[in-house]
Amino acid sequence: MAMKAKTRRLFFVSFGLALLGGAVALALVALQDTVTFFFTPSQAAERNIQPGQRVRLGGLVEEKSIKKLADGVTTEFRITDQAKTVTVHYKGVLPDLFREKQGVVVQGAFQPDRVFVAATVLAKHDENYVPKELSDELKKQGLWQHDKAKPATK
Repeated sequence: MAMKAKTRRLFFVSFGLALLGGAVALALVALQDTVTFFFTPSQAAERNIQPGQRVRLGGLVEEKSIKKLADGVTTEFRITDQAKTVTVHYKGVLPDLFREKQGVVVQGAFQPDRVFVAATVLAKHDENYVPKELSDELKKQGLWQHDKAKPATK
């Protein structure tokens, strides 16, 4: 027995919507592994970030916190948002602009001991490139200096 045109149309529309829904679900599952959230040290302390979960952490390199570990390859430093501090370990060559009291964004994961092991370190050369979340946090604490600078002239 042949389907009526209306029934056939309904079948194809339903099938198409199911297929589209499946494709969207697969895309979301695939993207879930590549999404990396950004936190300041205070936000990271407030949330229960699981060890091994990839995140970005932004803050200022704490003064007198940079040191080489015994293996001669790993650099340890602390980043802060002036409220909380996180110890970071990084194996590799640090960017040329990396230094104390300078803004950085590190990407990696917390270990069970709450030390952050960074796979990537990005140094920021001035406040123009500080992530919005970090600049907002520094503004709340009254530590933001960018607005006091002279505007650039053409």
